[in-house]
Amino acid sequence: MSHQLAFDLPSGEAFRRVDFYPSPANAQALAAVEGWADWPGGKLLLIGPEGAGKTHLAHIWAGLSGAEVIAAAKLVEHDLHDLAQRPVAVENADQIAGDRATEVALFHLHNLLEGRGLLVTAASPPRDWRLGLPDLLSRMQAAPVAQLQPPDDMLLSAVLIKLFADRQIVVPPNLIPYLVSRMDRSIAAAREWVKFLDARALALGRPVTRALAAEVLDLAEVG
Repeated sequence: MSHQLAFDLPSGEAFRRVDFYPSPANAQALAAVEGWADWPGGKLLLIGPEGAGKTHLAHIWAGLSGAEVIAAAKLVEHDLHDLAQRPVAVENADQIAGDRATEVALFHLHNLLEGRGLLVTAASPPRDWRLGLPDLLSRMQAAPVAQLQPPDDMLLSAVLIKLFADRQIVVPPNLIPYLVSRMDRSIAAAREWVKFLDARALALGRPVTRALAAEVLDLAEVG
């Protein structure tokens, strides 16, 4: 979708278990997170593309385990000994490659937790992160992996409905299949469509409908 608006609007996303829609694309990852008490070594690596549901699953696990959810890039700002007193979910660990201090912080946190519970999210397997710290790479490669697959139609439909509901937007039933049949096959694309349609509807003073989506699609193709 190439046409972009110059502004965005705040919205509150719900990360509760009831708001997570199981499908064949995410069933294995969901089962792994809910079965966290049986993780080998007390850790799990959750891998999937941007917007696939990793953050949602991290918060579901936090609700089950009492874990702290933290961005990997922020680890150096925390007292690791204090942080390690409870389970921890570290998000986007693949984005810290080359940052020596942050790589060392994740390595030490891993060791301090001692099986208490560590969930690490990333877009790709550790071998592709280009970590500079061999000991951290070996720890991450030893972790069991749960994979989020590209979303199917059922999941994309459920995610669109949820994203509209998060923005308190009621949409007609014919809009969802229309979007699913035309959008890129990713949850990130679903987020972009919902954000764009919300902003466009507000700018024009119109409801979010299939007709508005068709106009936005025409704009995107022209852009």
